[in-house]
Amino acid sequence: MLVEQIWTNNAWRNFNYLIACPETGDALAIDPLNFQQCADVAASRGWKISQILNTHEHHDHIEGNDPLKALTQAKLLAHKDAPIENVDVRLAGGEIVKVGSTVELLVIDTPGHTMSHICLLSSGSEPALFSGDTLFNAGVGNCHGGGHPEALFDTFDQCFSGLNDDTRIYPGHDYIINNLRFTLNREPGNTCAAKLLDEVMDQDLNQPLVTTMGLEKQINCFLRLGNSEIIENLYASVEGFPQSPQAKDVFLALRELRNHW
Repeated sequence: MLVEQIWTNNAWRNFNYLIACPETGDALAIDPLNFQQCADVAASRGWKISQILNTHEHHDHIEGNDPLKALTQAKLLAHKDAPIENVDVRLAGGEIVKVGSTVELLVIDTPGHTMSHICLLSSGSEPALFSGDTLFNAGVGNCHGGGHPEALFDTFDQCFSGLNDDTRIYPGHDYIINNLRFTLNREPGNTCAAKLLDEVMDQDLNQPLVTTMGLEKQINCFLRLGNSEIIENLYASVEGFPQSPQAKDVFLALRELRNHW
């Protein structure tokens, strides 16, 4: 599997993706907002974009669909319930998206950011999660645009908790600096997050850091729900926070704090 992570350098800080089969050159474009940039990268690699996939329905993920379809005659794939026009293939969790002859991607139904959000998981020796706006580097998606925080927690608890630590994380946006700052606001003693923040402050987003699930468990407060420092700080900052919190209580409190941070 060949992966191109495309930095759009726009106000929303989107990443677009191309996933290509090394044998056939067939490629899948994920959330190709900057359709021309995606088409140009594919052409420079000698790839043919035969499929487009939207992780969810927000405008900054779907606005490139029609022009890229016009350029490539690619088929558009999306969640079976997503309010997206001109979809050719409607997907449900558990299905497989094939790219060329060698790439297979598992569709995971991941409600939370929106209720019709999907992620893609590749397997093999180098597993990767294309996480849209559900899991970001060092953070998680918000739920303002048609989602629900309890569904987002369930997605993390049920869908992401079993991922291998070496799974690479490819999110829909670059928010890593602010996300690391929020982790350090909640867990000031997190030396791994502090070190990584220094490293990414001036990174070239055309060649961004690709985290893994193992690293996320060290730097992402939403994956550190049993951490005593995080919990103690929630007692001090969240009125009525339960004395014996469950993981869900911690997650929901952190998500609400992040909404206003």
